[in-house]
Amino acid sequence: MIVTVTLNAALDVTYHVPRLTPHATHRVSDVTALPGGKGLNVSRVLAALGHETVATGLAGGRTGEALREGMAAVAPGVTDALMTVRGETRRTVAVVDAASGDTTMFNEPGPLVGSEEWAAFLRRYAELLDGARAVALCGSLPPGLPVGAYAELVRAARTAGVYVLLDTSGEALRRGIAARPDAIKPNADELAQLTGLTEPLRASGEARRRGARAVVASAGPAGLLAVAEEGVWQAPVPQRLEGNPTGAGDSAVAGLLSGLAEDLPWPDRLARAVALSAATVLAPAAGEFDRKAYERLLPLTEVTEGHKAA
Repeated sequence: MIVTVTLNAALDVTYHVPRLTPHATHRVSDVTALPGGKGLNVSRVLAALGHETVATGLAGGRTGEALREGMAAVAPGVTDALMTVRGETRRTVAVVDAASGDTTMFNEPGPLVGSEEWAAFLRRYAELLDGARAVALCGSLPPGLPVGAYAELVRAARTAGVYVLLDTSGEALRRGIAARPDAIKPNADELAQLTGLTEPLRASGEARRRGARAVVASAGPAGLLAVAEEGVWQAPVPQRLEGNPTGAGDSAVAGLLSGLAEDLPWPDRLARAVALSAATVLAPAAGEFDRKAYERLLPLTEVTEGHKAA
């Protein structure tokens, strides 16, 4: 079983307009509302790959109810272990400009989570770790939670002997990495912000020195770089695909964890993560991937080995 944690889940609302013009009234041509949040996306991809997965985190209010109803509809293979909180789950609103192809995002902050609610979630999390093969800690923190919340969750997983992957950014990543997660999956900007270094291999080595046992850094079309105790590997995207990159990083996390659950070696995990990430670009929404594209790209994904990690 693979557990995913989404502390700041969201209902992803997308508006399509012919042209986005400041200070104007717009007629929306199409609207969708789907469950969102990095961990929920990871669970959806894991379930599509045939893995048992449990999605936990925080959800509240009418938006939280809509999110859970959406998960039941689009991801019946995912076990819902979200905990109800008093605050209102956030929405993310994407406005797609048909004329330019650009997308403008509006992200709400999320519910204010109290100390008692956080303590209750920690108890539920500890129960879920019992029997878990791995856990993914994903996304931003909602208001009210301590900035070291992910560090606390990392330590609990390590104490339980559960493999833990951390996928967050900013100060939450800085605090979380000190708790020594088994892996982190930053993009190039997040890795540079964490370490102050822009060269990916050096920055990954620095992140390992700060506590991460392995670093898998994403660089968009350049693919993934993995730096671990066992070695260093690079896997570029075999073919450049045009589409929506939203959720591609979450699919990469699902690929890494599914490979771990199947006891695949690092190169095979990395190839799967790259192929899934690329196939997600062709899917209509985050948490989904184009299966035909994935099956075509996986054997084309070449993984090269570099110098041993420091």
